[in-house]
Amino acid sequence: MKKALKIICIVLAAILVIAGGYFAYVMIAYHRIGNTGLNVENAVSAKMQTGKDYTVTSYNIGFGAYESDYGFFMDGGEESWAWSKERLDANLKNIASLIAGRKADLYIVQEVDIDSTRSYHIDERKYLTDALPGMTSTFAQNYDSPFLFYPVTQPHGASESGLMTFSSFGISEASRVELPVETGLTKLLDLDRCYSKNRIAVEGGKELVLYNFHLSAYTSDGKIATEQLKLLLEDMQTEYKNGCYCIAGGDFNKDILGDSSIWFGISDIKYTWAQPIPEGAFDGFDLQLVAPLDKSNPVPTCRNADSAYHPGQYVLTIDGFIVSDNVKVIQSRVVNTLFAYSDHNPVEMVFSLEK
Repeated sequence: MKKALKIICIVLAAILVIAGGYFAYVMIAYHRIGNTGLNVENAVSAKMQTGKDYTVTSYNIGFGAYESDYGFFMDGGEESWAWSKERLDANLKNIASLIAGRKADLYIVQEVDIDSTRSYHIDERKYLTDALPGMTSTFAQNYDSPFLFYPVTQPHGASESGLMTFSSFGISEASRVELPVETGLTKLLDLDRCYSKNRIAVEGGKELVLYNFHLSAYTSDGKIATEQLKLLLEDMQTEYKNGCYCIAGGDFNKDILGDSSIWFGISDIKYTWAQPIPEGAFDGFDLQLVAPLDKSNPVPTCRNADSAYHPGQYVLTIDGFIVSDNVKVIQSRVVNTLFAYSDHNPVEMVFSLEK
């Protein structure tokens, strides 16, 4: 009996030591990337023009894993990695083909992995650059997280992922701007956050400042995403006052329709990432929210990945754009893929820069 009790105590002590060591590793390894300049790849010299129609496409590709039959463990599903390396490769090719087929002038893409356990350490940037060979690009790393040992049966692992921006016109300068994140243990789940800021030349000596963002999702109460949005709006307002055109696009992780259930069905499911943007958030800014919605045929931009996609699943619109008052919005729309390749649908906006 004493020997058995001794063995049990030794095992429990070992478990505590391992758990304590892992917790220490995670806390020590956690860091913020900070504000940095970005490299501009495949530079081009073309400039944008005023009074001409252009298209910008935004797409959160969900690190290439979220095929229509995929459910993610942090959304109530069971998977923590892409189904397989082979299926990930095929899905990324489909995503790249879809993006190239939109023939947009500008692209802003979120959740592009470069070296993550969940995506078999594939650098997903190459799929996109190969699909858009004539465009210049920048990459801003959004995540650089330590190894997450959960779920135990298939640990999510370490994640390096970010935001990729493509332009048919010259990007003269680009930077990564750090966003605030929660200070508690929740920060370990929500990882790092930033937006990329890309300066594009416009004929006549002006610039378009193009922002690519992916705001926080897995937080305690959703307030941090509101703080992040405020910082982004303040930056855009400053650039607008300095004479620039400003467009921001990406994943708000907020219900930008205010109440998507009006359009896509009533639901009592509530998530911190599905809260509406607080009333008055745009007051005092020369900026407007552009939420893609066809009232005659409404299509959501995101599904909750608690299971495979199915009728009646919780859906809403969290992807869209923000523009300054000197940008004319001609049309905004959702590209309805039926969530074939990601838990998001791409969104597009047709616009012109006012003279």
